[in-house]
Amino acid sequence: MEYNTSRNHLMMREYGRHIQRMVEHILTIEETEKRQKNAQVIVETMGILNPQLKNVEDYKQKFWDHLFEISDFTLEVKSPYPIPTREEAQARPKPLPYPKRHPRYTHLGKNLELVIQKALEAEDTDKKQGFANAIAYYMKLAYNTWHKELVADDVIQSEMNVLTDGQLTFTNTPYVKAYRMQPEGRGGGGYGKRGKFQQRGGGGGRRDMRGGFKKKRY
Repeated sequence: MEYNTSRNHLMMREYGRHIQRMVEHILTIEETEKRQKNAQVIVETMGILNPQLKNVEDYKQKFWDHLFEISDFTLEVKSPYPIPTREEAQARPKPLPYPKRHPRYTHLGKNLELVIQKALEAEDTDKKQGFANAIAYYMKLAYNTWHKELVADDVIQSEMNVLTDGQLTFTNTPYVKAYRMQPEGRGGGGYGKRGKFQQRGGGGGRRDMRGGFKKKRY
């Protein structure tokens, strides 16, 4: 019996041992045309075994790249795509720099400061005023989201003066609906606790003075 410990290292497990044996076989073929035909058959077999990769863009190029990777980049056949190298396959992408942002008001975020900067750069008066009104509405909405209560317009204007150095002033009063939690068991909404005099049995009879229930007469 043959064990996996005595076999060659499996290069790509998603294709299985049989594909790797087929690749190892065509490495021993000396005729160029025969080796080329067998390589194309292996690529088609790889597509049959992994149909989910056909939804990926340029999936055929991936199959050819995986074919060379399984052969440890020693297979000499023609490919309709650029032949990858060992260095390209083992190369790691460069780490993306993490953006360093330090907003003045963390509950408003950095994007609002970018919008404010764009509003200050606007030359059109109407457009600049529209920016100010939209910024005031967002500030009031953010305050209501964090504190669950409405805020006065003068508080929003004072924060806007700090953010814009007094260069923006909103004209309309931004209307924001307040979040108010209804107490449990009140309002008759049907989602609270059971009423004080509500019976569990669904009102099957009228309670008697002696402690029992009177049956209904039909």
